[in-house]
Amino acid sequence: MPGGRLTQQERRHIALGLVDGLAYAEIARSLDRPTSTVTREVMRNGGPTAYRADLAHRATEQRAHRRKQAAPRDPQGPTHVHGRDAEAVREYEETFTTALMASGMPKMMSRVMACLTLADTGSLTASELVQRLQVSPASISKAVAFLDTQGFLRRERDERRRERYVVDDDIWYQSIVASARSTAQLVETARQGVSVLGPDNPAAARLENVARFLDFVSESITRAAEQAREVLHPRPEAAAGSPDKPGADLG
Repeated sequence: MPGGRLTQQERRHIALGLVDGLAYAEIARSLDRPTSTVTREVMRNGGPTAYRADLAHRATEQRAHRRKQAAPRDPQGPTHVHGRDAEAVREYEETFTTALMASGMPKMMSRVMACLTLADTGSLTASELVQRLQVSPASISKAVAFLDTQGFLRRERDERRRERYVVDDDIWYQSIVASARSTAQLVETARQGVSVLGPDNPAAARLENVARFLDFVSESITRAAEQAREVLHPRPEAAAGSPDKPGADLG
């Protein structure tokens, strides 16, 4: 299986495959490339509907040029201890970012989320994010505001009174709870539509089915998240409540 960067010819092949409606895996097989390579290439260059081979190739060359220029950047930035390969870490960060984008998270928000998640501290300031991602403070501010509303991070002050953005083991639970609140609002809105449209008509029946489906799924996901949280990441106060039973059944 070939390695290295995609060639311009390969990018044109990807573009044609997207036009033909082929799946990423099918395009990857025809190029003898990993599916993740094709997925990452498409998602970082506009997505399946906006991907253009020539623009993607030019953007990749520009990113490589900026990376070379910025090689000595951030002398106080992340040092890869524990025997890590710095280049492998950067590649994985792009892979994780692509996975977040594929799940529906916007690009800059995905980059910030990946950067925070992979930082050993689990927290960074706005200036640290600017340095690591080489983007504007405004971009970081917008991304952080979005992630905050979705429950993907929390804000706290450090000893120097700087605002830090934090991800920890509880963040994904909080994001699911935030999503459940949004879904509950959609359920309520759908049921309002049923009362407006009146009973015994197809549109009202459709809205009621939407409400029932979303209500059931949301409740199930929230219950599963709560159970997983109790088992995998018990809160300190809960653990402290039964000191004489360290092996107590959490189920």
